[in-house]
Amino acid sequence: MKGNDRMIETLNRLLADELTAISQYMVHAKMCENWGFEKLYHAIEGQARDEMHHAEWLIERILFLEGTPIVDRLNPMRIGKSVVEIITNDMQDETGAVRAYNEGIALAHEVGDQATGDLLMKILHMEEGHVDWAETQLSRIEQMGLANYLATQTEDEEED
Repeated sequence: MKGNDRMIETLNRLLADELTAISQYMVHAKMCENWGFEKLYHAIEGQARDEMHHAEWLIERILFLEGTPIVDRLNPMRIGKSVVEIITNDMQDETGAVRAYNEGIALAHEVGDQATGDLLMKILHMEEGHVDWAETQLSRIEQMGLANYLATQTEDEEED
């Protein structure tokens, strides 16, 4: 089914955002793992997996609309140098994603593409969940202090 060119272009921009997020989040997850913050590693890696699903769904939709998925375009990554920077950078990117998905949903309604709008709404809800998670982590850091927060992000080592 031939889709609207503006919609396909928007889907490809969203795809670039998702592909960038996958890379950034995997680096951030591995940094946390390297620092011994296993709980943060698992949480951020889970978000990277969510972004992989989003990219997959966007590619499928672009192909359905007879477009060409552009997978070699990435945005600049913002790799944090500390846990606070990691969470802050990722939250800012997720906030941008929420804005971009809302714009994509508006365009889908404008061009009469309800199915694309439904897909973008599904992804939007997941992105809002990522923003909420980051806001919660930053609030915990503020309330507990960084050292206490980081102490909660390690897994107890099991005794042999």
